[in-house]
Amino acid sequence: MMHEKIRPHHLERKAILYVRQSSAYQVLHNRDSSALQYAMRDRLVALGWSCIETVDDDLGRSAAGGVARAGFDRMVAAVCLGKVGAVAARQVSRFARNSRDWQQLIEMCRVVDTVLIDQETVYAPSPGNDRLLLRLKGTLNEYELVFCVSAPCRPAMRRPGAVNSSSLP
Repeated sequence: MMHEKIRPHHLERKAILYVRQSSAYQVLHNRDSSALQYAMRDRLVALGWSCIETVDDDLGRSAAGGVARAGFDRMVAAVCLGKVGAVAARQVSRFARNSRDWQQLIEMCRVVDTVLIDQETVYAPSPGNDRLLLRLKGTLNEYELVFCVSAPCRPAMRRPGAVNSSSLP
């Protein structure tokens, strides 16, 4: 299944699937979420990639900033070298929850023409519309993090069937 934003030169380079959970608690207790994240590999195969690297070094590490994330740094370095045709995550919020990391990733993907893929969409950050949408998503991700820290949704997110970060406004 070819997508209009994916070109042959993207498929000639590897895809990176980025898998992350924010805390050790989530790694241990949200196994379904981890399974869904790893299942994104199937989407990449369906989109045409045969060379897929899974980066899961950052399991249990927050993307809010202030914490070293070796997996994220390695992924961005590979993108910068032009070796990556796509970076993928189940939700783009998995990549970063702070503007610095998020904007760095989008800009590097734009410069070397790497697409970003989540469970719903393929984003090509070179055209203005996708870049604007990605920047807006990054701002909302960062706001969501601040909202959840100051509001009582953090404990609720741990309860089965409770509001989770992907369903907040």
